[in-house]
Amino acid sequence: MKESYIGRLIEILIVSLRLGLTSFGGPVAHLGYFREEYVERRKWLKENEYADLVALCQFLPGPASSQVGIGIGIIRAGIPGGIISFLGFTTPSVIILILAAVGFQQQGWVDIGVVDGLKIVAAAVVAHAIIGMGQNSAPDKLRATIAAASFIILILLPQTWMQISVIAGAALLGIFIYKQEESGNKASFTVQISQKTAYISLGLFFGLLAFLPIVREWTDFLWIQMFDSFYRAGALVFGGGHVVLPLLEREVVPAGLVTEEIFLAGYGAAQAVPGPLFTFASYLGMAANGIPGALIATAAIFLPAFLLVIGTFPFWMKLSTYTKARAALKGVNAAVIGILLAAFYDPIFTSAINSVVDLAFAVSLFVLLMYWKVPAWKIVLLGIGGGMLVHFI
Repeated sequence: MKESYIGRLIEILIVSLRLGLTSFGGPVAHLGYFREEYVERRKWLKENEYADLVALCQFLPGPASSQVGIGIGIIRAGIPGGIISFLGFTTPSVIILILAAVGFQQQGWVDIGVVDGLKIVAAAVVAHAIIGMGQNSAPDKLRATIAAASFIILILLPQTWMQISVIAGAALLGIFIYKQEESGNKASFTVQISQKTAYISLGLFFGLLAFLPIVREWTDFLWIQMFDSFYRAGALVFGGGHVVLPLLEREVVPAGLVTEEIFLAGYGAAQAVPGPLFTFASYLGMAANGIPGALIATAAIFLPAFLLVIGTFPFWMKLSTYTKARAALKGVNAAVIGILLAAFYDPIFTSAINSVVDLAFAVSLFVLLMYWKVPAWKIVLLGIGGGMLVHFI
């Protein structure tokens, strides 16, 4: 039993590390990579279970893709599995961005077509994920209509609060439309987290959020100030990585931790690395206060994600077995498809597809991924090579 559990942890580390090295394109693309690996290839979750997990993480503030990865690790091997899944997925981009912070002291970011190629990869991966998830989450005309309405609302009103409103509205519609149906498809997995642990986790989340600013006012200790700034950014931002960037800018630039020039250079680098965009905090921490600053900033910005997933998981899984809750989830899962589609359009499609050559390349990668079943990591390598080739032609 013990050896089997350790082997499971090692497997989680290997798989998540590979995803951390190859998952380019931002949080929406990450959900596509995760689905490809964990649902289609390894079958650690069923399609409806993965959709439920994504729906939960859409409800929570913080880095949605990282929270999904943590959740999958917890489902597979408890809280240690969640920690290892997080470390594997996050460590590569942390290291790269720490090195970038050092490298920007001598030279700028050199673009040789790699970034453009990776953006096109992201477009292909996200399109594949939307189609696969849509077949399960929006299979009938009512849920397809909810997905389409969510997409339309969010491209017209792309504010973060509107995304939350769309999810809440879809939940109410789901209860109204599907309340008479059998709950069916109950989650077939269990989580190794007690309610006591969940309560402690939620208490820590809200306690740190309330008391860190007070402690910060009592001291001028730089590390406390940094931890407070990055913890608040991770705790209060809905909508994923790109949304946290302006909040971080307001926290670190006026305070003199980094210059505007260093901040913008790091933002460019963050677009080109795999893994979660929240690791931009590692870059900022390194630029502000070296290795200790990088470790503090990274721990602080991701800690809320851990506390929220651990704190909500047991209650979410119990709630998901009730008929009305399952009805609400049907609406929410359909809305998530619309949210992913809106994110696919902007910023992924609008920034990646700038010519007919880009479009042709994206369609080619999509066909290889969707129909020829080429692994996602090979699609990444093809994207990098294709981007460099187009750049030099």
